[in-house]
Amino acid sequence: MTTPVVLSTQLAVNPLDAQSLLAAFGVLGVGVVMFAETGLLIGFFLPGDSLLFTAGLLCTGTGQHGVRLSLGPLLAAAAVGALAGAQCGYLIGRRAGGALLARSRSARLREGAKRAEGLLGRYGHAKAVVLARFVPVVRTVLNLLAGALEVPIRVFTVWQIVGGLVWSVGLTLAGYVLGSSIPNVDGYLLPLVGLIVVASLIPLAVELYRGRGRAGEKEVRG
Repeated sequence: MTTPVVLSTQLAVNPLDAQSLLAAFGVLGVGVVMFAETGLLIGFFLPGDSLLFTAGLLCTGTGQHGVRLSLGPLLAAAAVGALAGAQCGYLIGRRAGGALLARSRSARLREGAKRAEGLLGRYGHAKAVVLARFVPVVRTVLNLLAGALEVPIRVFTVWQIVGGLVWSVGLTLAGYVLGSSIPNVDGYLLPLVGLIVVASLIPLAVELYRGRGRAGEKEVRG
């Protein structure tokens, strides 16, 4: 009699809702989602930022589903999934990245590909790989593009590790620290997730501002 209940619970999982994913799959789910979102085109819609932040929050025992995660295993799963996913995406890109993107019918993926290519062209390989981690969809596409455009594997690997650790560990710890500091913070989860997503875009905004400033200086000198 318990089997239908389990099946119905699994079928009720909402892949776009971080708390639903965590309640169903726990720490393992975080690693899988990180891998899929950063390494596979089909994972571009997954809620990476909100999942990391919410998972960190749930390490403090806060959450509507009564889920409590362990911080150490969570950080390990998030980091391993994010790093392995990016490296896998790069290797797929070396083999068939251009063809996969060309076949895609998703307007969001095509737009993400344009933005990723723009990052690579404007900031060079190292900065682009790090900055892309903080932009939804772009972090999915850039890894494949880097492989397709034959970015040197050593350069890509070093900087995707740097960006991947800052993004995955940073957002998880932000959720954990906030959950530990503010009672009943889960009541403000949606606006907090929105704030975290906006804050994660600050490095990209700063680089864009600096890039425009440098371009303006060149025009004046020219």
